[in-house]
Amino acid sequence: MSNDAYDTHSGHRRLDGLVSWHADWTGLRVAVLGLGVTGFAAADTLAELGADVLVVAGSAPDDRARLLGVIGAGLVQADLSVVPAELAAHRPELLVVSPGFHPDHPLLLWAAASGIPVWGDIELAWRLRDKVGAPAEWILVTGTNGKTTTVQLTATILAAAGHRVAPCGNIGVPVLDAVRDPVGWDVLVVELSSYQLHHLPRTGPGALVPWASVCLNIADDHLDWHGSAAAYREAKATVYANTKIACVYNKDDAATRTMVEDAEVSEGARAIGFGLSVPGPSDLGVVDGILCDRAFLEDRLDTAIELTTVPELRARGLGAAHLVADILAASALARSFDVDPLIVHDVLETFQLDEHRIEIVADAAGIRWIDDSKATNPHAADASLAAFESVVWLVGGLLKGVDIDHLVKTHVPRLRGAVIIGADRQALRAAFLRHAPGLPVFEIDAADTGQVMPNAVAAAAGLAQSGDVVLLAPAAASMDQFSDYAARGRLFAEAVHDYLGGEADGETAPGAKA
Repeated sequence: MSNDAYDTHSGHRRLDGLVSWHADWTGLRVAVLGLGVTGFAAADTLAELGADVLVVAGSAPDDRARLLGVIGAGLVQADLSVVPAELAAHRPELLVVSPGFHPDHPLLLWAAASGIPVWGDIELAWRLRDKVGAPAEWILVTGTNGKTTTVQLTATILAAAGHRVAPCGNIGVPVLDAVRDPVGWDVLVVELSSYQLHHLPRTGPGALVPWASVCLNIADDHLDWHGSAAAYREAKATVYANTKIACVYNKDDAATRTMVEDAEVSEGARAIGFGLSVPGPSDLGVVDGILCDRAFLEDRLDTAIELTTVPELRARGLGAAHLVADILAASALARSFDVDPLIVHDVLETFQLDEHRIEIVADAAGIRWIDDSKATNPHAADASLAAFESVVWLVGGLLKGVDIDHLVKTHVPRLRGAVIIGADRQALRAAFLRHAPGLPVFEIDAADTGQVMPNAVAAAAGLAQSGDVVLLAPAAASMDQFSDYAARGRLFAEAVHDYLGGEADGETAPGAKA
C-alpha cells in the first residue's frame, strides 16, 4: 500500500494533541499488534476512550478474544508475515505495538513505509496519565538484571512511607492498567524492558518526564531482537531522557555513567551514583560493611547516613553483591522521593526476594539447592555464580544470540561440575570443552520435556558434595523447554523435593550423558 492512502500530516497533527485522557480520542483508527497482557490492556484502554480499535495477532487466547467483542474492538487472527487485508482496510492512523514484535517485523516495516506512527504501551500510558486527578510521578527502572527486585523494593519503601504507589510495567501489571485505577496513585515505579524503551520518544508530546530513573547495569542481551549491542544500549539509555530529580547510575558499570552524561535531562536533575565501594558525595555505597547514603543529606561532603549493614542483609538472604547493588539503587530512588532513612532500614528487615531469584529450595546433607531461574542471561548468571564458592551448575536454554564463552571461562574455578539443559546445547558443550576439559559435565537429552528437571536434579546430586551449592542459573531464556522462567524454577524445586524425598544413591540420571 502506498503512502498516498493516508493523510499522514493531518493524522500526525491530531496525535500531537492527544496528550490527556480528557482529549478527544473518539473515532481514532488504531491497530494494536498482539493480544498478550500488554496488547489487551492497550485495546481495552483505547476502546474505553472511544477509538476505533482493531487488534491484529498471530494467535489469541480465547478469553481475551471473547472480551474484545464485549469492549467493542475488532480482532484479526492471521499470518503476520504479510499485511492482513483487514488491517489495510482499517487504514489505521496509529499503530500500538506490543513489546514482542521485533523492529524489523513486516507489519512495523509496513507502518513505517505507510507513514503510520508507532507507539508502545508506555507512551500511550504517559499521554493518559491524568485520568484520575493529578498525574502520578513516574520512577523508571531498567537494566540487564535486577529490575524486578529494584522495582519491588522501591515500591515497598515508598508504600511504607505512606505513599500510594504501584509497581508496574514489565513486572507484570501493565502501566495502562495502573493509570486507569479509579483511586489513583502518588507514584508509579515502572519496570521497563529494552523492547519498551526502544519505542519511546525522547522529545515531543509523547516523551516521558520521569521523577527519577536508573539503568542498573548493562551487558549484551536480546541481541536477536535489537540487532546489535549498540542498539540495545541505545534503547536502555532512553530511560534517563528528561529526568527531573535523580539520574541514578551504577558506579561499577561505566556504560551507565556514560548514559547519564549523554542524556538530555530536565534542569536541576542530579546524577546519583551507587556501588559497592566507598561513596563519594552524591553517591550511595558501602563503608566497612555499612550501606551509606551521601547523596540525600545536607552535608554531603563530611557526613553520611547509615541505611543498613551487609551482615543484616546477609542474615535475610540479601547479602550477595548484586543484591546489595540493587538495594543501594532502590534506596537511592526512594530517598529521591524524600523517604526517611529509618523507613528504608525497617523495610530491609522484612523484605523478601521475588520467587526464582536466588531462592533456597532445599538444604540437605550439607548441600544447598538454589533456584535462580530468573537468571535468563549471562550477566545475571555471572552475578549468581559469583555469590558461591563451590557450585554444581545447571545451565542452558535459549541463549538469544549472546556469547556464553566468557561466562564459562570466568567461573570454571568455582565449578564442581555442570549439567546442561536446553534444546540447543552445542555452544555450552564447546565452551566447557575449551575451558574445562576435565570438568564433569552432563547433558540432559530428554525427548520428554517433563523429564528434563528430574534428570538434571539426579545428575547434579551425583556430582554435589557437602558444602556445595547446586545452582539453577541457566544464563538463558526458558521457552525452548518450559513455558517461562517461573515454570522452569517451579519444576526444578519439585524435582529437588521429589529426589530428596527418596533415596539419593548418587547415580547418573537416566537420559544424561557425560
